[in-house]
Amino acid sequence: MRKIAFFGLGLFFFLIMELFPQNSFSRGEEFFLADLPGEALPFLEAAVAEDPANVRAALYLGTAYMQLGRNDEAITAFRRILPRAGNQSALVAFNLGNVYFVKGESVFAEQFYTQAVQADPSYAPAWLNRANARIKNGGLADAVSDYEHYLVLEPLSPKRASIESLVRFIRDEFRTAEERRLAAEQEAAAVAERRRLLLEEVSASLQAAAEETRGLSAGSESVLDYEGAFELE
Repeated sequence: MRKIAFFGLGLFFFLIMELFPQNSFSRGEEFFLADLPGEALPFLEAAVAEDPANVRAALYLGTAYMQLGRNDEAITAFRRILPRAGNQSALVAFNLGNVYFVKGESVFAEQFYTQAVQADPSYAPAWLNRANARIKNGGLADAVSDYEHYLVLEPLSPKRASIESLVRFIRDEFRTAEERRLAAEQEAAAVAERRRLLLEEVSASLQAAAEETRGLSAGSESVLDYEGAFELE
């Protein structure tokens, strides 16, 4: 009797599933959350085609592309949904930044991380990743500012020790560079002063020589005048 009841219940659920099949998004989401991006992909592509405004489907789709190494397609998926992402704009822009960072295009990555923090200033991962992009782009001072902002938002971050160590290193580099700059400026000023004094000394020496030359010329003219007078006699 129990077997019959169980069979009847199973048949009931089978019929329900046949009458109300899962849609593309639900199937894609199941595979995606099970870490099966390859299996999720066709369903997510169908879900986005069916409903281009489905932000979560687009996010899953872009992430699945990225997991499969199809970064250009991930960028396309994220870019398409970004203008209509609403309160998910920070997350979409953040993911765009991640794809560009993976591609080695850190300038674009920084731009989208910036868009993410503008959309949601409390979104800590965007501050951290923008700091990393700024390191790549040579903006060390701005990177330090972002790291510090991240630690304010995430004071218990497991990355805290590493970040603080990196910030100290950058500041030491700044201090060393500033000391070198000041030393170079002082050396340049000392060289300029030595050059000025040398020029003044040479100029004064030449002036004295000129005075001596004029004095000799005057004496020669006097001798000539005397000789001329003598000849007239």
